[in-house]
Amino acid sequence: MQNFVTNAINLKSYNLSESDKIIVMYSKDKGIIRGVAKGVKKTTSKLGGRMDMLIANKLMLHKGKNLDTICQAEAINTFKNTRNDMNKLFYSIYCAEIVHNFGIENDPNSSEIYDLFYTTLQSISQSKNKVELLISVLKFQLKLMHITGYSLELENCVECGCPIDRENIYFSAEKGGIVCPKCKIKSLHAAKLHYKLRDFMTTLLQLDYNAKSRYEELANEKVCEFCFKLMKSYVEHFSPKKFKSTEILGIIE
Repeated sequence: MQNFVTNAINLKSYNLSESDKIIVMYSKDKGIIRGVAKGVKKTTSKLGGRMDMLIANKLMLHKGKNLDTICQAEAINTFKNTRNDMNKLFYSIYCAEIVHNFGIENDPNSSEIYDLFYTTLQSISQSKNKVELLISVLKFQLKLMHITGYSLELENCVECGCPIDRENIYFSAEKGGIVCPKCKIKSLHAAKLHYKLRDFMTTLLQLDYNAKSRYEELANEKVCEFCFKLMKSYVEHFSPKKFKSTEILGIIE
């Protein structure tokens, strides 16, 4: 039994008693962790709003047999601009649900995933328009899936492995990437994908998160929404858990 310190972002919470909650977090050191926030519902709680969703904290926890106990929490970032904007809030919740669905306890990729998640929430919070917001989320979708072992195939047909002509690209969420016209027959829900959109997504995946390419400068809202929906279907298909936030996104898109 001992205390430990870690940085973590709150993903969701559950009521445990009249005054206590269980907070589900993604930590930089341990991946998914769950901690009891004792007395957090009381107005006199020392933890208070720091246990709200989508807040990054530096935490001290007491290691328990089944659940850890949150002893102290110091807010690192509340992403305050997100909380006053419905679009920013719901897309941030969507990213949090991806982390919750694909994240695991004692995740060997915890540091990389935490940094990506934190950077994405900050980028969403600072976005000046819908295009910037969607590009932030697109980068997150592509990079998170790559880190967790579900990277898209965007160069060759996922079925036969052949190089694909620029004018004959189809995207199949079920197959995990692009397919050629012949193999499209096996993918009933494959969508036609312009080669420039394929190049756009490839660039977002390959470049560092904060690097900007000419594709980002040229992208408009229609292009970003189309690519986001492709990636959303891909993420949903491979997710080990069902999504809830995507129903809300369908309302605000």
